[in-house]
Amino acid sequence: MGTVEEPLKCPVCQDFFTDPVTLPCGHDFCLTCIQTVWETDGSDKGPVFCPECQVFLPSDLTLEINTSLQTKAHALLHQQRSALREHTVVEVTGDPLSLKCREHRDELKFFCMEERVPVCCLCVLVGIHKNHKVSQLHEACTDFKKSAADFRERVSDKYSRIRVVLDGDERLMMQIIDAEETYMTEWLEAQRGVMEAQIKEIDSLRASSKSLLQETNDLCFLQELDRGLCDPEKLRTVERLVDDLSVALSQHFPRMWSYLSSPALDSNSAHPKLEICQDKKQVFWRRQPVSEALSAQPYDSQYSVLTQESFTTGRHYWEVIVQEKPYWLIGVTTGSVNKKAGQSQSSSSLGVNNTSWCIYHGDGQYLACHDTQEKQLSVAKRVRKLGIMANLQKGELSFYDADSMTLLHSFCVQCTEPLYPMLNPCIDANGLNRQPLTLFWIKDPWDWHVNTHQGKV
Repeated sequence: MGTVEEPLKCPVCQDFFTDPVTLPCGHDFCLTCIQTVWETDGSDKGPVFCPECQVFLPSDLTLEINTSLQTKAHALLHQQRSALREHTVVEVTGDPLSLKCREHRDELKFFCMEERVPVCCLCVLVGIHKNHKVSQLHEACTDFKKSAADFRERVSDKYSRIRVVLDGDERLMMQIIDAEETYMTEWLEAQRGVMEAQIKEIDSLRASSKSLLQETNDLCFLQELDRGLCDPEKLRTVERLVDDLSVALSQHFPRMWSYLSSPALDSNSAHPKLEICQDKKQVFWRRQPVSEALSAQPYDSQYSVLTQESFTTGRHYWEVIVQEKPYWLIGVTTGSVNKKAGQSQSSSSLGVNNTSWCIYHGDGQYLACHDTQEKQLSVAKRVRKLGIMANLQKGELSFYDADSMTLLHSFCVQCTEPLYPMLNPCIDANGLNRQPLTLFWIKDPWDWHVNTHQGKV
């Protein structure tokens, strides 16, 4: 008996292992053999020992099949016995029946190229795959692996070419942007040079004219005039250059931000369930319960607050930060406003009468509201900051996405009473709408109307 065979045979039955188990001492036995030695079927509790080393083992020992040893013993069994030598030994990783044809119970040795399934000899000779093109399993496997490798290589090659094209296109776009930036910078520098030269010439002529006009000696005045310092044609040219500069600037100025206002909220006009921050730039649903005294006061049904500032003429622009707030209502209102403490009440509710105009946002939907009329707006991107422009000369009230300056909606506003910005943060349900509405504010905003008139641009 060879040394290779000995470890694969049970010491009790002296035959190849059948359902081998390994004891804690390291000796192996067939499951039925060790149970026979112990004269138990595994259900009784009593002292057990190893037949080889006589070591006593725990009475509650659990016996588990050693699958690795069982596989080795079974493989050696096929090698030693002539009746089993022709069998094909494979590693069992699943159901052994899956290795045989379910119809003929024969081994699956071929692959049908038409149906693309493994088949046995009988399937090819007399079964449903008769006359089909078949191949040996290992040949089919080799062909498929080669095909998959070729496919992978082709796909990789195509992606490589695509990356080359994308990289080249990216470089081209960056070069175009760089070139555009260079040309634009050169053009702006040239324009800057031209304007600086014109301004320098204008300043020189203004200084000369001022000096000439201050000349008290008539002879000197006429002598200077004869040198062309006060040539009417030259003066008209200077005036034309100033007019051209004014026209060029008027195409881009004033910008909407030139009319930026920073109104403050009027705490006296706020609904008692609203809370106003100390800087009077934020309003949100009151976190603390409302006192009975405040609850008893008459207020509009809407939870609104007015600003301290109102507008009667001119152009005015302000912005309200809404961020991710799911519900809000922002607009303007006119009419009498009682601002005495404890008696604050606006005569207008936003969007439900003919003296108020507003935009309402409700969970992603935007409505333009006025005089009980509602119009749903098509808004491509969520508005996080709302801009409002009141052009009282033209009678226009426009609402914008302040980040992109995209016009959302315009109202025709004809009113004789002061126009008050009005904010409604809407009711807070279960803490989902407690975020504030915030008036955008900058320190010392540019007043285009005042500065341009003072500077005489």
